[in-house]
Amino acid sequence: MSPTAGGLAGARGEGGRAGVERVFVGAGCNRVVNNVSWGACGLVAFGAQNAVALFSPLRGEIVTTLPGHKATVNCTLWLPTKKDVLQIRSRERHYLLSGSSDGIIMAWKIDSGKGEWTHALQLPVMHKKGVTCLAGRMVSDTVSIFASTSSDGTVVIWKMEDEPASVGSCEVSCLHSISVGPKPMVSLSLAVLPGQGGHLILAMGGLDHKVHIYCGDQSGKFIKACELKGHSDWIRSLDFSLPVMMGSEEHSLFLVSSSQDRTIRIWKMNSDAVSSAHTTSRKEDIGIASYIEGPLFVSGNTHYQVSLESLLVGHEDWVYSVEWQPPTLLTGDEAHQPMNILSASMDKMMMIWKPEKNTGLWINSVTVGELSHSALGFYGGHWQPDGKSILAHGYGGSFHMWRDVGLGSENWQPQIVPSGHFAPVSDLTWSRSGEYLLSVSHDQGTGNHRFVSGADEKVSRVFEAPLSFLKTLQHATLLKPDNSGDFDDVQVLGANMSALGLSQKPIYTHGARETQSSISNDGPDSMETIPDAVPTVFTEPPVEDQLAWNTLWPETHKLYGHGNELFSICCDHEGKIIASSCKAQSAPVAEIWLWEVGTWKAVGRLQSHNLTVTQMEFSRDNAFLLSVSRDRHLSVFSIRKTDDGAEHHLVAKLEAHKRIIWACSWNPFSYEFATGSRDKTVKIWRVQDSSSVKLLATLPQFQDSVTALAWTGCDRASNAGLLAIGMDNGMIELWNISGGRASTDSSGSGSSPLSIACMLRFDPLLCHVSTVHRLRWQKSDSSDEKSALQLASCGADHCVRVFEVHGV
Repeated sequence: MSPTAGGLAGARGEGGRAGVERVFVGAGCNRVVNNVSWGACGLVAFGAQNAVALFSPLRGEIVTTLPGHKATVNCTLWLPTKKDVLQIRSRERHYLLSGSSDGIIMAWKIDSGKGEWTHALQLPVMHKKGVTCLAGRMVSDTVSIFASTSSDGTVVIWKMEDEPASVGSCEVSCLHSISVGPKPMVSLSLAVLPGQGGHLILAMGGLDHKVHIYCGDQSGKFIKACELKGHSDWIRSLDFSLPVMMGSEEHSLFLVSSSQDRTIRIWKMNSDAVSSAHTTSRKEDIGIASYIEGPLFVSGNTHYQVSLESLLVGHEDWVYSVEWQPPTLLTGDEAHQPMNILSASMDKMMMIWKPEKNTGLWINSVTVGELSHSALGFYGGHWQPDGKSILAHGYGGSFHMWRDVGLGSENWQPQIVPSGHFAPVSDLTWSRSGEYLLSVSHDQGTGNHRFVSGADEKVSRVFEAPLSFLKTLQHATLLKPDNSGDFDDVQVLGANMSALGLSQKPIYTHGARETQSSISNDGPDSMETIPDAVPTVFTEPPVEDQLAWNTLWPETHKLYGHGNELFSICCDHEGKIIASSCKAQSAPVAEIWLWEVGTWKAVGRLQSHNLTVTQMEFSRDNAFLLSVSRDRHLSVFSIRKTDDGAEHHLVAKLEAHKRIIWACSWNPFSYEFATGSRDKTVKIWRVQDSSSVKLLATLPQFQDSVTALAWTGCDRASNAGLLAIGMDNGMIELWNISGGRASTDSSGSGSSPLSIACMLRFDPLLCHVSTVHRLRWQKSDSSDEKSALQLASCGADHCVRVFEVHGV
């Protein structure tokens, strides 16, 4: 079994007992329709780039990420499902299925009693293109039948068998493959037909605007039964209810479908001993019933009559998902199906539909939604197993959760959920005071409560923390009240996004009252107009809507100068000088610009490289600036701050690696530094006599390209430190480096030998699943001298992670 998330993991050092613990994961949800699944075990599974991430709504945090897929995760499915209430009781073993855009389906096993995960197996490859939807049910305590659909035009039926007594993996076999033609299916739902001794019904919908009904049994052989017509655009979601007893009728099965035509249809399926005479008379009937009643189909020895129960119109954009409220278990092993449907749409709304008590007409009883700058809304909506909470995932990779906290009547209130980036995270940095972490999709430099960021444009932008953020930070980090004296000079309360979303304009403290009075309280009905932001001081973690609207930082300056899109930015350790570089194919464009913080004027242009400078870093005493480049060279510049700006000159330039150099980092105690390259090597260098650079050591070759480095000091007397190394495959290693300090003797003969050893290799379960883009050290706040070191990382897998390293 793999270790539980948050537990200690990693290789042991030779003489120590070092370990690493992951204390935080931030990740956004992949922006695809069937990506999220809320399991009966209480955990929510979702795809975060190539990983399957799990978050606990109870704890409001991501608990682990599961590596294995080599392409984007499109869909997830828990077994048993929330509908399998009879099989869920006292069950500790749950399975999770995940499908990716390269056609691979994987199965994961969790022991919820121990909280342990294992990668159960990879299913045989049956799909030639991406898997887009998974649907299934348990047909006994040990057997599940599930279906997968793909953009290759096939639907595959699978069987999973789990032996409760065995510790080993489950067995999965392919039962049947259905070809659906040139228009693929994108939605599936599977159910057990009532009173049929295990006969199954499969609904599938897709690009031909029809719902296709197939009937089969546990052997997996499914035969097409009928088609349901009515929708006028793609079918995006299907969901069967459990059998429902309606008055004196036999058990009825309900199917709900949603479409890009903005409507929802509820189909009713009644078992009926239909005679051929009745069938003939129906053909002659041209009344309204002939339009409402749908086709007949046969499964086993029973006929089923399909009719349109209701057409639900209320959403103003594509309805991407519909889901019946999960059933509850009554006394006597009877499952009760609540007649509530949750729908989620691109109109930024989720709605709960239920039949009106007196008339039986389906009405929209609850509407919740989000405010956002995006024109696009929700990709899916999901019920908590007990029906008390609902969850949406949106266009911005965000989650939105509401819980019914009402006593006598319904009162749905926003809840705290995990958040993160929905695209590769290319850089991060700790604030200078170490109180918080800043992550971006492009590089940035930082001052104290001020940062400079560069995107895929030629301009660097300066943002400053508004008063609302500083006061929120005070609550979050429990700062002493006497530290708040600095707030008196802060005149900016918050920021507003401009109409075109091009910049964030400041809201000044003296104008706050005017802003408050201009806010409309019309609620969801006024979604067409974008309201002003309301800068807010939070005393508890904000929900996604509040993050999007009430926590914006104003943009204060733009730095113009580079001829191409920015690539790298760094700041000196005093927060006085910014260095920036841009994408370059020639020496004039590859120059590094120096900017003075405060005046924001350019104070230097450093020329050395011929291609893009990929990373830069100032030495701890700010005496040197190190840069590495696509041209395989490293450069060291001496930097001296002056009254007029900065003086600089090139100390050394040399070809350091055989391939692109991606990363560099200084020893905080001395003038040693490390470089990492696509050639899978890390080299240790030293600046000597402020005039030359000497190679001290080359570490053993790594498994993959080295893409991130971070060096932290442990003991100044022995010049000992830790070098964190991140790779293209997502793996992270820690190496002990000590000694090597230059002697005062000009010959250098008295320098101590450099000692290098691998201390720790992180467990893959804790690591990124794609390229590590940046590593940053920050010592945790503890009075213990041997307190844990905190290491932050970000990567192409959309994740930000924070680790604590113990026993250093």
